[in-house]
Amino acid sequence: MSNEQGITIWEENDIETDEAWEAAYKNFETPQEEIQKFKARLHRLGAGDWPRDARIVELFCGRCNGITALQELGFTSLEGVDMSLSLLQEYSGNARLYAGDCRELKFEINSRDYVIVQGGLHHLPVLSDDLDRVFFEVKRILRPGGCFIFVEPWDTLFLRVVHLSCSLSFLTSRWRRLKALHDMIEGERVTYYNWLNNKSIIETVLKKYFDKEQLIIRFGKVCFVGYTKK
Repeated sequence: MSNEQGITIWEENDIETDEAWEAAYKNFETPQEEIQKFKARLHRLGAGDWPRDARIVELFCGRCNGITALQELGFTSLEGVDMSLSLLQEYSGNARLYAGDCRELKFEINSRDYVIVQGGLHHLPVLSDDLDRVFFEVKRILRPGGCFIFVEPWDTLFLRVVHLSCSLSFLTSRWRRLKALHDMIEGERVTYYNWLNNKSIIETVLKKYFDKEQLIIRFGKVCFVGYTKK
């Protein structure tokens, strides 16, 4: 089923919107700020060397600024999946969008070249089961040797300092982005800290499906680039 904007809806009755979290997400940075951030990140992770006609899917894509960044880098075969129909509806480009669950992707086996996640795995409610389901689906839809990239929060000293700053009202009252970050963390507190506190589970499930090429930890983020296991 598709809506009037051409977004394919996979699970219409299951899609829920967290309006408070989405408002904080939008307040954290402007679309253009996020697009520029994503473009710089994609370059660091090697996107400059990818074929421009590669079939790329971004999971947990939100308002699709990651997809817009890929378009601005010249990629032409792009798709996005997110549970939030309202965020997907903010996109106005040519990529194909799907409102649905990233644990149950409805793509063909061995049909995509790259799968990207830029913040979304830490929203999964159950580790390790939900993470295993997502990684299984990613491996299933990637062609042999296909590439998986994700960027997620990671428990580092830098991130702990950020968390401390978020708890100080005299800072959040003066800094819009810090207040937005505080509100996002509060809105996803259970899954967010469950993710941060389970590094060993994440690493175990990751090794089950993918061979690591890069693992970069900086500024409270982990950036993973890997390929499907043969």
